Amino acid sequence: MSLAYRANADFAKLNHPMRVPLSAEIHSRPFLQLQAPEGLTHFALYVQQDQPSQKYHRSTQHQILEQLCLHYGVAAPAPQARYFFHDFDRFRLKWECHTEFATYTFVERQDPGSHPLGSSLTFGHEVGSSDDNGSARVRMSDLTPAFERMPLRHVPQEWLAGLHGKIIVAAHVLLCQGQPDDAGATDAIRELFQGKSLVGSSVGSGAEVWTDFLIQPDGFSRFVVRDLSLREFQAGRLVGRLLEIETYRMMALLGLPQAEASQPLLNGIENELADLTATLVQGDLPEGVANEAREEQALLHRITSLAARLEKLSVNNSYRFAAAQAYFSLVQSRIQELREVRIAGMPTLAEFMGRRLAPAMHTCTSVSQRQETLAKRIARSNDLLRTRVGIEQERQNRKILQSLDARAAQQLRLQQAVEGLSAVAISYYTLGLIGYAGKALKASNIPVNPDILTGLAAPLVFIGVWMGLRRLHKQLTEKPVRIAAG
Repeated sequence: MSLAYRANADFAKLNHPMRVPLSAEIHSRPFLQLQAPEGLTHFALYVQQDQPSQKYHRSTQHQILEQLCLHYGVAAPAPQARYFFHDFDRFRLKWECHTEFATYTFVERQDPGSHPLGSSLTFGHEVGSSDDNGSARVRMSDLTPAFERMPLRHVPQEWLAGLHGKIIVAAHVLLCQGQPDDAGATDAIRELFQGKSLVGSSVGSGAEVWTDFLIQPDGFSRFVVRDLSLREFQAGRLVGRLLEIETYRMMALLGLPQAEASQPLLNGIENELADLTATLVQGDLPEGVANEAREEQALLHRITSLAARLEKLSVNNSYRFAAAQAYFSLVQSRIQELREVRIAGMPTLAEFMGRRLAPAMHTCTSVSQRQETLAKRIARSNDLLRTRVGIEQERQNRKILQSLDARAAQQLRLQQAVEGLSAVAISYYTLGLIGYAGKALKASNIPVNPDILTGLAAPLVFIGVWMGLRRLHKQLTEKPVRIAAG
């Protein structure tokens, strides 16, 4: 073993366990290497789940890829893989697994000599007639096959049928050569799109991008990229950004249906909260105007129910709205990376997204903010009602204490009366004992009159008993009763 190898092995032991995976993460999704003319078919598969699980999502997406690889006899990647690229001879496939979706990009090298497009796109031989300037004009019947020679025709139909309910994005991209001074290119490209909202711009000072962001009759959205003077690897990066814009745009729009479905529910919660607030205000009116039999506990139960309904709605929407904002940020970032330059008379991608996508994202944001505002209002109403309930309970406790004080006063008076009777009773029995003692002395021939002795002792005994009882009562009231712990 060489010294250099041993040194490298020893140095590798010093690495953090995540150093190599984290370093490889930034290189895990390289752009495709494209050179015009190329045709691309792009799918994004979204597997909706009631309880999203990243592990389950990856296993499902991996099974779909494994079925495609099995059809062509190609070894599928490891279950932990998030990126896969392979040349299937007829086409090249790039597969990426993201948090919520997986993308399939099929690429096929086109044959310029056999393609029906004319010189207006510089993607084959001339077709159609020429105008006064000598530029070729391409008829729509000649342009129709342009998006029919996509790599989609090589994909197994049974595999496509198995994607039922999973495709969120399906797009065709036509990458072709072009000339900057081709006056007929715009009209020829316009014929490729059915919609009237055509979007186009010069990007990176070396290409033109054209699309309408509409799903065409064949079920795919379309992009045309004219390579004017792109350098090596620029075409792959440009096409990759366009496909990311389309994919992230659709993923961001997944939050819009939830936002629209949540608005009626929020309206109902808001109306109920307004009624409860009005009831609380009515309860603050002077006595005789407000209903004396206020049901604070029932109101508190209703407010708690509203809070639970709103919390459930927020939990269902929080992830989708947060994801929508994240995808929208990615769309804006990818558009900025295009460095668009306006083509005369054509809206740019940034303008189109600002008019169409931004309002949808603002709707999601407004619904999310409305949920937070309603939660704060419900919390304030809940605190107010709990305060009122607490005040009412304190008022009831005060009445109970007042009744207890009245009863204690009555018991005190009764006790004082009982003390007087007790003094008389104790004095009576004490005098009886003194009388018996006098009779015993008289029987012993001692000159003592029992009646006189009893009469003289009566006031002294009564006063002594009374003072003794008062002293005992004072001692019991001043010293707390101590209960020994067992």
